[in-house]
Amino acid sequence: PDVEAVALISEDGLVVASALPQDLDEIRVGGMSATLLSLGTRSSAELRRGNVEEIIVRGEQGYTVMLKAGQGTLLLVVANQNAKLGLIFFDMRETIEKLAKIL
Repeated sequence: PDVEAVALISEDGLVVASALPQDLDEIRVGGMSATLLSLGTRSSAELRRGNVEEIIVRGEQGYTVMLKAGQGTLLLVVANQNAKLGLIFFDMRETIEKLAKIL
């Protein structure tokens, strides 16, 4: 599958729920995600781009995508280089809508 990992993470880096491969450390993933969100938020504010809505990191092996999920959380998806980003975003937004009803 194109999606390799998924996590719901608090803005301070606590992993609320995840489906991560065994070789990914949940604590490190949470911490890195919170750091990326913090840097993105500061950059966006400094450059007067408004509130951060999404963060995308594209590497040689694929993508890391984060979307704000409400209630102080963000949804993280790690996908391979063959992933269709449009479908990833669609599924993530649909998931966030479902989470909003639960959280």
